[in-house]
Amino acid sequence: MRYIYMGQKFLLLEGFPLGTHNLAVRMSQFEASASATISAHVAQLRREGKKIISLNVGEPDFTSPDYIRIAAIKAITDGFTKYTPTNGILELREAIAAKLKNDNSLDYSADEVTVCNGAKQAIAQALMVVCDPGDEVLIPVPCWVSYTEMVKLAGAKPVLVPCTAEYLLDLDAIERAITPKTKAIVINTPNNPSGAVYSRESLRALGELAVKHDFFIIVDEIYEKLIYDGYEHFSVASVSDEVKSRTITINGFSKAYAMTGWRVGYAAGRSDVIKGITKYQTQMTSSINSIAQKAAAAALLGPQDDLARMVEVFKARRDYVYSRLNAMPGISCPEPHGAFYMLPDVSSYFGKNCGGKIISNAVDFTACLLDRALISVVPGEAYFIDGKVRVSYSNSMENLKTALDSMESVLAEMR
Repeated sequence: MRYIYMGQKFLLLEGFPLGTHNLAVRMSQFEASASATISAHVAQLRREGKKIISLNVGEPDFTSPDYIRIAAIKAITDGFTKYTPTNGILELREAIAAKLKNDNSLDYSADEVTVCNGAKQAIAQALMVVCDPGDEVLIPVPCWVSYTEMVKLAGAKPVLVPCTAEYLLDLDAIERAITPKTKAIVINTPNNPSGAVYSRESLRALGELAVKHDFFIIVDEIYEKLIYDGYEHFSVASVSDEVKSRTITINGFSKAYAMTGWRVGYAAGRSDVIKGITKYQTQMTSSINSIAQKAAAAALLGPQDDLARMVEVFKARRDYVYSRLNAMPGISCPEPHGAFYMLPDVSSYFGKNCGGKIISNAVDFTACLLDRALISVVPGEAYFIDGKVRVSYSNSMENLKTALDSMESVLAEMR
């Protein structure tokens, strides 16, 4: 059983409680999302009147840009409210294909793109399509909380591979982890939870390994547009035709366009893979929301000024949070160059007392911040890394200052 301790209680992360005998065995073989569990707990604390500042949420605090919302309203007034093709309306798939060509140097036809209910569904369905029971899927850690459980749901085995101290790909460790059962690797760049941006050179080397050992690369590029300091995003599928044929590129609209609630994502890849993902979706959800698809097409085809402004704001917040955290005694954090997260090391506080409780791990540290500072962050254990916590700076500068002031005060009281 796996639990995360939050606010004087342990939250069960598995899909059902102890003693349940009438549910399918598969429900005991994967866990609920730690991020979702913590968010639900924070919502409960707020209902109880506590003013929690959320530094745990992986969601832009911006509203979807006006032109996107106007496109949705127009879709409604035009009566665009019927079922659409399962793989998405042609207008949106063509816009995605054009985006992939212009931004990522990837040449896909509209039929090599399928639209899903968020990038999360696209990843899960890609794993269902390529994995058989007994297959192994490599996952560099730290990683997003859902990758391992998606692999398990597909009947495959997640194989965790450590990254470097800077949270970059360790190609030697990846190659050592490859076996005849290796079917795929799942990567995320820019990375959640570390904010690391994988280099062009490391992705080229990964592509060579995929060709040499004949496995798929499932690459989650959802944070592609949120990059700072002159770093550049590189799509591994652009390395060569051989690499492209083994790559499934996943992306969506949640982060770049502040469209988390619209639930629009997509997968691009070779024809048989995309047909398989679409086929699976015909039996799961069919098409996604017709109005959201029109809004997503507008996002790609419209002005990108709002995106550029959002990136500027995120960079300013990144700079502030990074400097504040590294100025706190005992806290160290590599500088992230993408997404809106950082992963500070808090292990120097292990063994110290917080409000009468001894901190033994990052879960305890997280609980201490929630109880004493009214700040919610996510323990590194959720991402398969010890001694760290994930801090999201997708919050206002005012809230970030208040939260970090409170955190600093609580840390100063620990003995």
